[in-house]
Amino acid sequence: MSTTLFPELALSLDALRARQLERLRAALRHAYDDQAPYRAKCQAAHIHPDDLRQLDDLRRFPFTSKADLRDSYPYGMFAIPRERCVRIHASSGTTGRPTVVGYSARDIELWADLMARSLFAGGARPGDIIHNAYGYGLFTGGLGAHYGAERLGCTVVPMSGGFGERQVQLIREFGARVVLMTPSYMLAIADEFDRQGIDPRSTAMRVGIFGAEPWTEGMRAEIEQRLGIDAVDIYGLSEVMGPGVACEFVETKDGPTIWEDHFYPEIVDPETGAPVADGELGELVFTSLTKEAMPVIRYRTRDLTRLLPGSATRMRRMAKITGRSDDMLIVRGVNLFPSQVEEQILRDPALTGHYVIELSRTGALDDLLVRVEARTALEKEAALRSQAELVRRLKGMCGLSATVEVAVPGAVERSMGKARRVIDKR
Repeated sequence: MSTTLFPELALSLDALRARQLERLRAALRHAYDDQAPYRAKCQAAHIHPDDLRQLDDLRRFPFTSKADLRDSYPYGMFAIPRERCVRIHASSGTTGRPTVVGYSARDIELWADLMARSLFAGGARPGDIIHNAYGYGLFTGGLGAHYGAERLGCTVVPMSGGFGERQVQLIREFGARVVLMTPSYMLAIADEFDRQGIDPRSTAMRVGIFGAEPWTEGMRAEIEQRLGIDAVDIYGLSEVMGPGVACEFVETKDGPTIWEDHFYPEIVDPETGAPVADGELGELVFTSLTKEAMPVIRYRTRDLTRLLPGSATRMRRMAKITGRSDDMLIVRGVNLFPSQVEEQILRDPALTGHYVIELSRTGALDDLLVRVEARTALEKEAALRSQAELVRRLKGMCGLSATVEVAVPGAVERSMGKARRVIDKR
């Protein structure tokens, strides 16, 4: 990583912790003074920003949750006057009120800087052509990546999602070296390359930086094998900033490095909220250290992961997200994450990462159906073999008996953004 472009990455551990403590004190004071809902939480917990004397004291402060943001809809969590916000993003609101996030001009500048840092870590370089297929609009992915790429000095193709045939055309004709999108959509683009009879290795594409949904090492291997690129994981969420909270280094691909000089991470037990040690699995919690318009203190992401020691820098890494605590399926009393199913699917080279999990109920019993596409049209005997093997692996992995359908190529609906993996009809 270039410390000339990004000198913060050369910070010693002592310097990093000192910077975090200084910024954390300021962030807590800002939230307490200017964010009425969080101040009320602190007062109810009999805690004050002056009570923070060391980083570990943060665990004494109240959490912020998605429910807090929804209850304060639309502008109640803003810590500056709405007139000073230059942009508003929001979630889709498909499960209730959307969460609304505001940005000051300084927040937008900071976001661009951190996305530039992320893209550079992921393998993008000044002067590259970047094909951006993240969605634009209220979703933070498209504009967040766009501003960061421009800040890095790249040429951006603001394609957004959809139009698979045109995606391939522009990747080829414009000479994109780096592509940005969700990993599931990259598989859909790979299918379009195949449909057109074009070898993606004949293009200038060399790096893909993928995020916005959990994905497994099996998915990484499939993308890299099919497209001949490095597949790198980027992480972020709207409530904390957007994309660019953490990103893998292309040289190591060992989990996204968290930009700890701006976001302080914790892992807690998802049931009790008690902190757990680095290296242990739990729910990821973030405190923003430098956000102006809408700071978040101990925001519960619901993402399940582990904190790992730094490798490329002294900043800690996060393991790949295994799932979300609120995405966990309970089937016949067994906890199951879609990523666990994906992992078993991709152990079979005859199957692809295009799949859907369908849950239904017969009487009092849950029924689990996994529909997955074959890589090519399979003979009946080969399809039955893949089907039986996946049933066996799922049973061995979680103890559940599943019905498996091996579908022909193209049978599973494609997503232009985040893939819809679960259909729950119960």
